[in-house]
Amino acid sequence: MISKVTIDQVYETARLEEVIGDFVQLKKSGSNFKGLSPFTDERSPSFMVSPVKQIWKDFSSGKGGNVVAFLMEHEHFTYPEAIKYLAKKYNIEVEETERTDAQKEMANERESMYLVSEFAQKYFANVLWNQELGKAIGLSYYKERGFSDESIKKFGLGYCLDQWEAFTEHALGKGYKEEFLVKTGLTILKENSANPELTKRFDRFKGRVMFPIHSMSGRVLGFGGRILTNDKKAAKYLNSPESDIYHKSKVLYGIYYAKQAIAREDNCYLVEGYTDVIQLYQSGIHNVVSSSGTALTPEQIRLINRLSSNITVLFDGDAAGLRASLRGIDLILEQGMNVRVCTFPEGEDPDSFARKNSKEEIENYLKDNSKDFIQFKTSLLNEEAANDPIKRADTIKEIVSSISKIPDRIKKEVYVQECARIMSISEEVLFNALAQITNKKRREDLKKTNIPENKAFEVLKHSPKQEKLNLQFELEKKIIEMLLLYGDLLQEFEDLVLKENESGDLVLEPENTEVKVYEKVFLDLQEDEIELTDDNFRAIYYKLIEALSQKEDFSIQLFLNDLDNEMGSQVSSILMEEEKYELHEWARKDIYPKEKEKSISQLVSETILTLRCFLVKKRISSLQNNTQGADNNKELLEEIMNYLQLNKLLNKKLNRVLS
Repeated sequence: MISKVTIDQVYETARLEEVIGDFVQLKKSGSNFKGLSPFTDERSPSFMVSPVKQIWKDFSSGKGGNVVAFLMEHEHFTYPEAIKYLAKKYNIEVEETERTDAQKEMANERESMYLVSEFAQKYFANVLWNQELGKAIGLSYYKERGFSDESIKKFGLGYCLDQWEAFTEHALGKGYKEEFLVKTGLTILKENSANPELTKRFDRFKGRVMFPIHSMSGRVLGFGGRILTNDKKAAKYLNSPESDIYHKSKVLYGIYYAKQAIAREDNCYLVEGYTDVIQLYQSGIHNVVSSSGTALTPEQIRLINRLSSNITVLFDGDAAGLRASLRGIDLILEQGMNVRVCTFPEGEDPDSFARKNSKEEIENYLKDNSKDFIQFKTSLLNEEAANDPIKRADTIKEIVSSISKIPDRIKKEVYVQECARIMSISEEVLFNALAQITNKKRREDLKKTNIPENKAFEVLKHSPKQEKLNLQFELEKKIIEMLLLYGDLLQEFEDLVLKENESGDLVLEPENTEVKVYEKVFLDLQEDEIELTDDNFRAIYYKLIEALSQKEDFSIQLFLNDLDNEMGSQVSSILMEEEKYELHEWARKDIYPKEKEKSISQLVSETILTLRCFLVKKRISSLQNNTQGADNNKELLEEIMNYLQLNKLLNKKLNRVLS
């Protein structure tokens, strides 16, 4: 268990925008930050972060909360894991009491798999550095590849002994369950159904050098293992199998180490293998990741897109490999990203090139040889086409096909113009070809949805029925928002009180009182015996009143820390809803809107009065329905008249004229 002192220190120290900035590229938007949602596939940013309130809201998925809630949602951390991650990031020492056996038993399956993977990484690293076979075989291999001690340690590289179950036996001896060793793929179980006692188990990565694969937050998800013998029956590289924590199509090797450099440089270098990443990183090129030998996927591209909209794909001089790489480029374009391509001289790859050159030489080479995807594609395909007009026509079609993948219309047009210039063909022909591809794709999409083509653009005769605004819900939400933002502020409120004048008539006279906002709200609602109808709002309301009345220095951040994820998400939604539409830099246009903070008392009074009006009208409507068929119910009619009089009075206070 983590001590409360540590938890409080973590919350006080952690900066939400810094933590989320490690996972999402954030851009300033007024007093807030905006970025692409890390939870959905979107192209227009709807993910908002408030540094002032230390909360975030993702409008595309509806999620929201504080810094811990983000890590729990995005990285699937448990609460203690999120606190430990933040403590490590901000160099805070974690005070922790020993967990009981019962608490260990309660750890969920995913957490157990993470713990096993982290243990394995430490074990393989220990074998590499401290065992004779590890040093003689594994460490020698890494040294031959030109890796420094610092790089080997940084990337957590290791070695799995060439013994059938050395790792498995060690892990079992340390109390790790066979179930999770098998589920993470570290151990393979060869069952004998006829005789269970003859069931065999062995290490998946036996005799391989180990490359741990980390998540964006640095957790070990799985491994890549390279064999060092010339066994033709065994795969050169072997990856962990798919599991609850490792999905190779959603992971990029090196992303944990590269994420800050990618955001800083606003560019990501994409290579093919583990050694390419490590060698370039060692040379000083830190914004580099690898697809780990698998074909590039949309999920991997979106992972980069959170940090930068620019990708530079690095290829070796192998022509067959280059041809296959074109599919990956189309995928990047499809995600609305900017892509450049750089090829190395024949016989060289990023690993070998980085070993032979200094950081400055590598940077200059990448700068001078990076081509726009059209330049790259034309040069590559033109070489194949030579002077064959048919092949040249096919080349142009392939380039137009790539352009058709781009979602942005302006970029499409610019690329068509560039293609026309390079290939010496008219823009009109290219635009026609582009239209044909677009129409064909539209027809294919329509077939999938079973909508007849002639109905696709039919104008709707009747607009869809709009959902009626729930005024009570909106007013209750506004009350929660006011308590969160201004609850502990002292304000002067002007109330119109019924008093008898000299003539004996009842008139409204102003009366000023100075109280805190939460006191005004609580007393007014209590006076009219108004109870919030929404269950969630009611729960938040009582927690807020309790917190505001008991603490002198109310803090939204500390209040959020005491809420569960669901309630915290709802509070974030309430606070961030208006800011989604907030405009900024008004002063540059000589527009000075009235600040909400300067009319808090008016806002509070009007909100409560409007809620009272709504409830009075609701009551009048209910009573009027009861009069249907009633025989001159005098008491009922008198009650209706009293409520009509009260409604008139409330509207007068609101300066509204009743028809």
